[in-house]
Amino acid sequence: MREKVLAAWPEISWIQDPDLREKTLQCWIYAIENSVLSIEDLNVIPFSLLLKDCKITFMNHKRTAVQLSVDIAKRMKDNFGDEITINMDYLISGAILIDVGKLLEYEIVDGKLKTSFAGKLLRHPFSGVGIADRFGIPPEVQHIIATHSKEGDLGMRTTESIIVHHADFVSFDPFKA
Repeated sequence: MREKVLAAWPEISWIQDPDLREKTLQCWIYAIENSVLSIEDLNVIPFSLLLKDCKITFMNHKRTAVQLSVDIAKRMKDNFGDEITINMDYLISGAILIDVGKLLEYEIVDGKLKTSFAGKLLRHPFSGVGIADRFGIPPEVQHIIATHSKEGDLGMRTTESIIVHHADFVSFDPFKA
């Protein structure tokens, strides 16, 4: 499973800290092993069940959000220099993990992918933080997972979380129309 996850997520190698890189990988391995989906399914299923006839796959959306997060952070560092601090390892790990909890939200009913009852009660930012905590992911990364979606709208977001939140929605909102 390790090799399959690494093949699906080459961006994991962008994390410089070997401990955080391994913990991020372990979160994805755990999620796949505890999901009704296979790693291969992630290249087929729509990235959101909220969008009718969504043709963008889960992994296409996820990798786009990660890549956008890194691009935004680099541009900010280039332009703002020492006036802004961005922990790139936290940003990358968080961007990779923001939807890891979705794998525990799904069920298959009559051959169709659906959000389970548990998934409706405990959305993926919460289950994602639970997975991350299980593997000792730092609170700064758990914060990104917890606040990337609408659940984070009422609280404060770190710089890394702001970037990931916007990258996620930039690769989501255009498809809502």
